[in-house]
Amino acid sequence: MNLLHTAGTAVDASCCVPSDKPVLGIEEAQRKALVFKALADPNRLRLLSIVKAEDSGESCVCDLTEPLDLGQPTVSHHLKILVEAGILHREKRGTWAYYSLVPGVMDDIAGILAAL
Repeated sequence: MNLLHTAGTAVDASCCVPSDKPVLGIEEAQRKALVFKALADPNRLRLLSIVKAEDSGESCVCDLTEPLDLGQPTVSHHLKILVEAGILHREKRGTWAYYSLVPGVMDDIAGILAAL
């Protein structure tokens, strides 16, 4: 065991050696944290569940307000956060917006945790 003596106290020197394993950089950690911030709201989790459950793979914003018992502006705010986090894709068709999961996003989210 490699010991250092500091102020009369023996300290294991291996505790001060940085790991050579790769770690998240600040920018990457901030990007990934956006995803978890977006998922940290029960209404947004419910929205994802609704969109994912659709046989067509997409949901019109008009179909998302009633199940959550929230107003359209609130639902739109939650959807915007999910889009900005890269979890949902938004497609405008006429006056309506349709939302779908970004392909592979669920695997990407699981991969973020698995890589830590």
